Amino acid sequence: MARILFLVLGAAHLLALAFEIPVAAFTTKALLMPVLAWWLHRQGGARLMVAGLLLSTGGDVALEFDGFFIVGMVFFAAAHVCYVTFFARSFAAAGRRRWMIVGVYAVLWAVLVVLLWPGLGDLQIPVAVYSLLLTATAVVSAAHGLRTGVGGALFLVSDSLIAFRIADMELPMHGLAVMLTYMAAQYLLASGSLARSGGRSPVPA
Repeated sequence: MARILFLVLGAAHLLALAFEIPVAAFTTKALLMPVLAWWLHRQGGARLMVAGLLLSTGGDVALEFDGFFIVGMVFFAAAHVCYVTFFARSFAAAGRRRWMIVGVYAVLWAVLVVLLWPGLGDLQIPVAVYSLLLTATAVVSAAHGLRTGVGGALFLVSDSLIAFRIADMELPMHGLAVMLTYMAAQYLLASGSLARSGGRSPVPA
């Protein structure tokens, strides 16, 4: 039931964005991660992952208000600390493969920072630091499994699109792309974490 509600809310949110209905877009966005956290908790998910989803809620809400971008970034940074901590054990056990993952994402991080740096203005340092945490989530989640690896990569894509907007490099259908990749990322991280977290096996997407 909770998973179905998450999917319904996600579809409603994308429609609200497409048809520019601000109240509906805000309401559905604020409910997305709490519902996903509820589902994960009911599935026996790890507390760190549930905490990451709830912290993401704070980020989602904060980013809807002018002047609260840094606050939102702090909430999401805390969420990524939860995710990195949870997936760290899988990363430690990944052997040589982990260094290949690190290398690929390190190059990607450097390219994005160099590309976006001139347009970030006063947000250069905060975005660079946050992007390191974001990239760390992508790295350690990739060591955990395919589902979580795709989730971590999509999270990086979603937040990179936000950074492109900050740097005045907004792409077509930007808002829809950000939220579609973000919702998919969070769901894949949450459901994929169940495979080795001691909870029940994740229901196929």
